[in-house]
Amino acid sequence: MENIHATPVRRLPAEWEKQSLVQLTFPHEGTDWADSLEIVLPCFVQIAETISQFQKVLIVCRNAAETRALITNGNAVNILYEEIPSNDTWARDHGGIAVWEDEKPVLFDFVFNGWGLKFPSDKDNLITSRLYDKGHLKAEYRHGGMVLEGGGIESDGQGTLLTTSECLCSPNRNPHWSSIEIETLLKDIFGLQRVLWLHHGYLAGDDTDSHIDTLARFCAVDTIAYVQCPDAEDEHFEALQQMEQELQQFTTSNGKPYRLVPLPWPEACYDAEGNRLPATYANFLIINGAVLLPTYGVPQDEAAIAVCQGLFPDREIIGINCRSLIEQHGSLHCVTMQYPIGFLYS
Repeated sequence: MENIHATPVRRLPAEWEKQSLVQLTFPHEGTDWADSLEIVLPCFVQIAETISQFQKVLIVCRNAAETRALITNGNAVNILYEEIPSNDTWARDHGGIAVWEDEKPVLFDFVFNGWGLKFPSDKDNLITSRLYDKGHLKAEYRHGGMVLEGGGIESDGQGTLLTTSECLCSPNRNPHWSSIEIETLLKDIFGLQRVLWLHHGYLAGDDTDSHIDTLARFCAVDTIAYVQCPDAEDEHFEALQQMEQELQQFTTSNGKPYRLVPLPWPEACYDAEGNRLPATYANFLIINGAVLLPTYGVPQDEAAIAVCQGLFPDREIIGINCRSLIEQHGSLHCVTMQYPIGFLYS
């Protein structure tokens, strides 16, 4: 007889697994991009058009007709549009998180509170539920029950999660829980065996409290690419060196050291007021058959593409200039959210 009380088997997929679609939330006059739409919209358009050559893209926008008119070089069959109100554009953090439960798709909708109450998020926090209500996402819908952003977690697809204590233990996210309680919740929701915590590492200009996707990324079950600062005079040097030492202490679930691959350190980028911006090559997006790598118009871009090709030899590496994105303190991975095969109504 089937045990109806058996604990469900959950798994948080890795980004490199086969995908149904990628979600984007486009900028408009009501977002922080209001004064620079003509500069940033081409970046969003290029991301959407590029992804559409490989798989479906779901664009959340204010006006579908206006947005469709911008996208002239994409594969139109692969691009979907949905008009939903939004505060901003960071789909990685207000998007749903896909989980397999007993091999069935489940969509977890966590609370998005503007990275610890820094920015308005009332509209963004409703985007996932509205997308679900409109019939795009094929999964059982559940509320996550905690504040959590997709950019704050990295999964190897085999029960290991990589994250940072600076983000997940922020007092403006889940102050009523200790790190041990948060880890227990994550293990339950995502079916994890292990959580690897980084306690060091940051990027100047970052609003997210050190999201892991700006610092270190799983590229395979045994491989982590990470940000390395070789300049002893740079303000990041000590913190990133400490982060590197932490990564060196981590082992795979088999007890072996990870293959650690340092990413090039981009030349410092600044806004018009002289504030340093969080340029990072760790903020790449893995899609079906390709990796979209943010570039910044700096000398290190070509080396970053070469390193990324070594990490993903079977995928096409496509550089996309994201210099405009970091003006609002995020990059390419931050504006996208992927959903695995089986999560889209065709």
